Amino acid sequence: MKRVFVTRNLPGDSLDKLHRAGHEVDVWPEFLPPPRATLLEKAKGVSGLITMLEDKVDAELMDAAGPGLKVIAQYAVGLDNVDLEAAKLRGVVVTHTPGVLTDATADLAFALLAASARRVAEGYDYVRRGDWKTWHPELLLGPELHGATVGVVGFGRIGQAFARRARGFDMRILYFSRRRKPQAEAELGAEHVGLAELLAESDFVSLHTPLVPETLRLMNAERLSSMKEGSILINTARGKVVDTDALLTALEDGPLFAAGLDVSDPEPLPADHPLLAHPRVVVTPHIGSAGAATRVRMAEMVVDDVLSVLSGKEPTFPAKSS
Repeated sequence: MKRVFVTRNLPGDSLDKLHRAGHEVDVWPEFLPPPRATLLEKAKGVSGLITMLEDKVDAELMDAAGPGLKVIAQYAVGLDNVDLEAAKLRGVVVTHTPGVLTDATADLAFALLAASARRVAEGYDYVRRGDWKTWHPELLLGPELHGATVGVVGFGRIGQAFARRARGFDMRILYFSRRRKPQAEAELGAEHVGLAELLAESDFVSLHTPLVPETLRLMNAERLSSMKEGSILINTARGKVVDTDALLTALEDGPLFAAGLDVSDPEPLPADHPLLAHPRVVVTPHIGSAGAATRVRMAEMVVDDVLSVLSGKEPTFPAKSS
C-alpha cells in the first residue's frame, strides 16, 4: 500500500480507483487550498501527489515528501507552479492533463469575447438597477462580431479551437506563434503575422500562450497602447501574461473598449480591485476548464497516471521535461 495526497476533492469517482488498488488516499476537504505548512506536513511519506495550480510544487515540498515520492500529477495543463527541474533531479515523474480541456477553454474564451463585445454584464447590471425604462437606438451599443478581425496570440490546441469558433462568425483570423502552422492555416484560413501587426489590425485579441519567461507581461503598456482603437482583449491563458496596471490604463485612457478575463494578476482579484469596478470588464473566476465532463475526465487522467507510475509503468500524460 502506498500513500497519495490530493490537495482538493475531485469530481466524479476516479479516486475510488486508488482505493481499489489498495492505496491510502488522503484528500484535503476544504474549498481553499491547504496552507503551506499543512501541505508540507501532509506530503510527508507519500508516494504520490495530485496537485492544483495554486499549489507551490517545489524542491521543499518534494523533500518533505521524501525519497519515496514517485509521481506528481497536476490537475491542469499548465505547469508553471511545478519545479520540473527539481522533480527531474529527484527522479519524480510529473504528469498533467493536456488536450482534454481544449474545447471547454475555447468555449469560454469565445463566450468572454461575445459578452464583452455585446456588453452582456453591463446590460444585466442595467436591468438589475432598474434603469431599463424603454428601448433606445443608442442603448449599450457594442462592436459587431460577424466579419471582425480576431488576433490569436498562441496557436496551439486551444488557440486553434478558439479560431474554429471565430470562423463560424466569418471572422478574419490572424495569429502570432513562434512557429507557423501551415495545416491550421489551410483549415482555418488563418494568417500568420507578427505580434505588432496583429495588435494593430485586430478588433479582438485572444491570448492562448503558456506562462514562460518570454510571455511574462507579454501584454505590457507599449503593446496594449498599440492595439487598435476600440478593440477588446480576452485572456484565458495566465494572468501574468498581462500587465494589470497597464491594462487599466489602456481601458481608461487608451485604445481598449473592453476586456474579458478568466485569469488575472493577482489571482484571485480582491473584491475592491479597480478592474472589477470597470463597467466594460467581464471577469470569471478561472473556470476555463469548468465543463462538468471535462473536469471529470481530468480527474480520470491524473488518477490513471498515478496508478501507472506507482505500479512501475509509464504514464500516459508526462510533462515534457519530467
